[in-house]
Amino acid sequence: MIINEDSVIQTCGLTKYFGTKPAVYELNLDVPRGCVFAFLGRNGSGKTTTIRMLMGLLPPTRGGGTILGRDIRALTPEIRSRIGYLTEEHQLYGWMTVRESGEFQSRFFPKWNDKIFRGVVGHFGLKPTAKVKDLSRGERAGLCLALTLAPEPELLMLDDPGLGLDPVARRTLVESMIYLTRKSDRTIFFSSHNLSDVERVADYLAVFDRSILRACCPLENFRDSIRQMRLRFVGPPPALPPIPGLLQAIRTDNELRVTCVQNAGEMEKTLRSLAPLEIEPVPLSLEDAFISYLGERGEKTFILSELEAQA
Repeated sequence: MIINEDSVIQTCGLTKYFGTKPAVYELNLDVPRGCVFAFLGRNGSGKTTTIRMLMGLLPPTRGGGTILGRDIRALTPEIRSRIGYLTEEHQLYGWMTVRESGEFQSRFFPKWNDKIFRGVVGHFGLKPTAKVKDLSRGERAGLCLALTLAPEPELLMLDDPGLGLDPVARRTLVESMIYLTRKSDRTIFFSSHNLSDVERVADYLAVFDRSILRACCPLENFRDSIRQMRLRFVGPPPALPPIPGLLQAIRTDNELRVTCVQNAGEMEKTLRSLAPLEIEPVPLSLEDAFISYLGERGEKTFILSELEAQA
């Protein structure tokens, strides 16, 4: 694999099997320096396994990769000190106090910034003398965030850190991500199920599904590549002809909603041939586009309509 100095993370054929089941299959990624890169997919799609391999915590079955220019199979303490790693578990030593957690962590990072640590801890309203075991989930997340940001990492690896957090705590996390990337040499690689957060901060995204990378591009390119049209008819919508790139077609009594990836011009031409009373584009958020892309493909009706028909 040829190492690109402008890339913070690169993988080539990265694969991990658990028994006979592939958790990650032939993953090729290239994460540019200075970006916010969102790693998206359903539960069980292989996101955490990928992050653990990138962090050198799990050996690949085959293939490989680099992080900050170093082989993921041989990450040195110096490389690890340049990475901030935050997981959804928020693992901490319960017997320590908040202050002791910071003092302990600071010994492993030469660039430790105690001002940042105290600032994040204060923002979450944490008392320095509070025991970790007595903190709420949101407070533990705040402490973990302080411990992760204080070393001023060159690369921040976040594995769904906002899971289970209340809106206020999650907003603080997002604001911290924005703060970290104010410098062009800082990079964030994160997984999340909250697509409104992704839409707010991400430059690039990768869509992972059933162990396979399905898309990898700038966020705007992904959202713009998916088009939805709403058609209204006098009576029941006619049968839908073949449409290249069809993701979903949902019909109601006199309406048809069609979602396609790419080929927007061809889709509209085909749909107009059905002679609808009205045809109009439907604006899609990132969440709409993502669900359409990973959802069940083909033509279907609303589930309640199906239940009514069976009654």
